[in-house]
Amino acid sequence: MCYRSPGNIWPGNIWPGNIWPSNIWNVAGIFLATILVLCSGPNVAARDIKVTGNLKQAIDQAQAGASLYLSTGTYAGPLVLSRPVKIIGRQGVIIKGNGFGNVITVKSPGVTLSNLTVTGSGLLLQTQDSAIFLSKTAIGAIVENCHILNNLIGIYIWGAKDAIVRNNIIRGRQDMHLNERGNGVQVWNAPGAIVEGNDIQFGRDGIFVTTSERNIFRNNNIHGVRFAVHYMYTNHSKVINNISTGNDIGYVIMYSTYVDVVDNQSINDRERGILFNYANRIKILGNRVTGGPEKCIFIYNSNKNIIRGNLFANCDIGVQFTAGSEDNEITGNAFVNNKIQVKYVGTRWLDWSRNGRGNYWSDNTAFDLDGNGIADNIYRPNGLTDLILWRYPAARLLINSPAVKILKWAQSAFPALHPGGVIDSAPLMKIPKQIIYENK
Repeated sequence: MCYRSPGNIWPGNIWPGNIWPSNIWNVAGIFLATILVLCSGPNVAARDIKVTGNLKQAIDQAQAGASLYLSTGTYAGPLVLSRPVKIIGRQGVIIKGNGFGNVITVKSPGVTLSNLTVTGSGLLLQTQDSAIFLSKTAIGAIVENCHILNNLIGIYIWGAKDAIVRNNIIRGRQDMHLNERGNGVQVWNAPGAIVEGNDIQFGRDGIFVTTSERNIFRNNNIHGVRFAVHYMYTNHSKVINNISTGNDIGYVIMYSTYVDVVDNQSINDRERGILFNYANRIKILGNRVTGGPEKCIFIYNSNKNIIRGNLFANCDIGVQFTAGSEDNEITGNAFVNNKIQVKYVGTRWLDWSRNGRGNYWSDNTAFDLDGNGIADNIYRPNGLTDLILWRYPAARLLINSPAVKILKWAQSAFPALHPGGVIDSAPLMKIPKQIIYENK
């Protein structure tokens, strides 16, 4: 260590011939900087690598924490990532598999894949062939801004906790039978995984999750698949602000509990907007189902759910409710222009109102004499005629017969003839303010 003495305590000419130069501190600075470069140079190079040739070799040689920047071109797969690295591409960077197995398999935590086009996976569901396969040890992996094209399974989060799949474009196979195709994003037993901001088309299901928990699926745009979001045996999770367009079914929640389905849209889906099957303690809040599916929402053997503030419009059936579903709160929704607002076959009375507030029904021709926003009469979506027609479809041939007209008159004259079923004792006179409905 060197010391600068104050004043002239250390004489400038103590060394013969002024061997000690007057700019000693500049020289020392240069010397120290050189030492630092020599010591840290290899590590710096290892963390920032430009790849133009053999990607497999570059991955094998890269140290943990390295960032590999890929030049434009096509790189051969399959690739296996066994240490934490970042592989960063750009437009025109393609990683192409050989048609067998996975294109990229991630086995290390802390891996990031960004701005890549990935194609060429195998086609076997039994081996889970995927474009990008995040294994159990790929904790915290990130897949972002990639194009995942024409693979069996797009991205498989196979037990990778806290993985993030965001802002990718995923296009599945169209040249296979539906049951032979894979899903856009598939999640198995991956607590904390987040799937957000992706555009998914073709294949089987957009996002399929099973046997997991604490997952978040949000801001995804899913179209041209079977089910947009498909839940199986998954708990304590969220489905937020996704858009399902032109699929068979929008949101399928099966054998799951404590799932929040909030502010999603189902637009022109064909069969169902939302489907519950053995789903309990689910919150369905602020969703919009429009465009004419067979059933806006189908509830089968599902209990203790909250369905509030949703729009169910222009469906053949607004809501079908069956198989002993109990203790469900259905309030503050708008049922608009559905051919049949409610289909419920049962003997129990179900009142779809709570604390003096029910739902809006577009076909409810009622009065509000006290001006409190609540209709003066109970709304009954179904009658005895409906039950007969549901149980015996052939009876539709008699719909305009004198016998059916007498039955309808008898029900209106003698309320005791009404079967058990759904009523709304406090129907709303207007669509709730938070629900936006555009009648196009």
